[in-house]
Amino acid sequence: MTHNTGITPKFHPEITPPLEELEAQERRLVFRQFTHEDAWALGSLLVELARERQAPVAVDIRRAGQQLFHAALPGSTPDNDAWIDRKRRVVERYGEASYLVGARFRAKGTTFEDSSRLDPDVYAAHGGSFPITVEGVGVIGTVTVSGLPQLQDHRFVVEALEEFLAKG
Repeated sequence: MTHNTGITPKFHPEITPPLEELEAQERRLVFRQFTHEDAWALGSLLVELARERQAPVAVDIRRAGQQLFHAALPGSTPDNDAWIDRKRRVVERYGEASYLVGARFRAKGTTFEDSSRLDPDVYAAHGGSFPITVEGVGVIGTVTVSGLPQLQDHRFVVEALEEFLAKG
């Protein structure tokens, strides 16, 4: 059974992509710089894509602890903001996409919730938060989406980053 969210996944939504594919995304999706204007442009692109697909998401972009962009689209709820915070904290702590962190635990036959020793009310290794990495600097922030199933949240952010960086 599929849900019509307007997003066409490249793979079957229940199948976790290989860790190698997720790691390659992080190596590939790197910025030369990331300014306030970049945050606005990337956030606006995410909102535009979400509107086209009628995706009920909230979008959040942060750099060095400062929220540079936030939008809540129709159908999103305050719960999406709580999920954004929990997923973002995973990226800030591990320096990797929230989905990749969760996938690493699943690949070891366990779950983030069972094995990380972190409070699940504070941290969620669910898809949708991706590190903003700057060449020669490292992870300086996060871009996070919440409102779709976790793999679709992850793929949505990756798609927007690919499009944004291709325009670069």
